[in-house]
Amino acid sequence: MSQAKIGDKAPDFEVLDHEGRKLRLSDFRGRWVVLFFYPKDNMPICTREACSFRDAYDELVEMDAVVIGVSPDPPKSHARFAAKYRLTFPLVTDDGTLSSLFGVRKLFGLLPRRVTFVIDPKGILALEFYASLAAGKHVQVAKEAIRRASG
Repeated sequence: MSQAKIGDKAPDFEVLDHEGRKLRLSDFRGRWVVLFFYPKDNMPICTREACSFRDAYDELVEMDAVVIGVSPDPPKSHARFAAKYRLTFPLVTDDGTLSSLFGVRKLFGLLPRRVTFVIDPKGILALEFYASLAAGKHVQVAKEAIRRASG
């Protein structure tokens, strides 16, 4: 398993988002990317986490950041989840490829973990933050990392 580390170039990937649009990490070069992995659509903590990114979306855009949510759920589930909670960022399905590229560990070897990565405008991995129960903390940590690095 390949595993991205802080300071490494983030692995590029190409996926379809919940609306069927092709999305490549390299398309966002020159901008910050906040890539957050979560276990499942519509679960209480996952919903709080996604909504915290939605609520901070305008501020993140002002910081020149893009937000991408990642879980194993299929695109139709993501589309319903995005519509139900008015999520303003793409959700992508992970068949195990993205979590493997980024070295996302599973809880008890079974469940996808809650982890947020921040990738800088040059494509370098700047932050990796694991926290299973601190849904709102992910967006705070991501914003702090961008602010710190932006000077």
